[in-house]
Amino acid sequence: MGDRVRRGRAALGAIGAGTMLLALVGCGAPPWAQGGGQTTPSSSPTVSASTTPVPTPVPNDLSSGSTEKKVTAGAIAATVKYWSTLSMDRWTATALKPVSISMDTTVTPNDGQQVYLQRATMTAVPGNATQSFAPLTPQVDQSNPPGYVVLSPYSYSQTFNVGEVPAEATFVTLQFTYEFLLQTTPTSSDFAKQTASDTLTVAIARDATPAG
Repeated sequence: MGDRVRRGRAALGAIGAGTMLLALVGCGAPPWAQGGGQTTPSSSPTVSASTTPVPTPVPNDLSSGSTEKKVTAGAIAATVKYWSTLSMDRWTATALKPVSISMDTTVTPNDGQQVYLQRATMTAVPGNATQSFAPLTPQVDQSNPPGYVVLSPYSYSQTFNVGEVPAEATFVTLQFTYEFLLQTTPTSSDFAKQTASDTLTVAIARDATPAG
């Protein structure tokens, strides 16, 4: 009788131990949550790519070598051609940069009166995307009175020069002023003064860096 009681208690103890083992196993994390023993990689820090500023495009009215503009002053209409004998890649800050012009005019109504160009002025103003620099000394071509005859088929030609500009300049604005005298009648010695203005922008090329 005593042996049967002891065997029963031992069996109950074994069953209890088995139940605890199952309980411990049941409380563990499921296999799909354990990751198979692999560690979760930490996220890499985000590296921001550095951005390179895009240079501002520089306008150039002489990019094709020449340009033609039309300006008016009262009854006078002028056709002006601009060009440079210096190639654009040599329009550097330190170079002497020639600008040539050729002009003829018409007048409306044309009653036979004459048109004269009394004075032509070019002022060069260097600049870049953020600032304008001091203008260069104006260049003036002034004729004896009453002036150069510019009524078509006659024409006027001249070459001005843009001198040295600051190294920071990326372009130069050329401001032209044309002062005309219009004869009031074909036989009159009286004249009416008319003024026209025009503007060109020309890019400044970078000086070639000498090889080291």
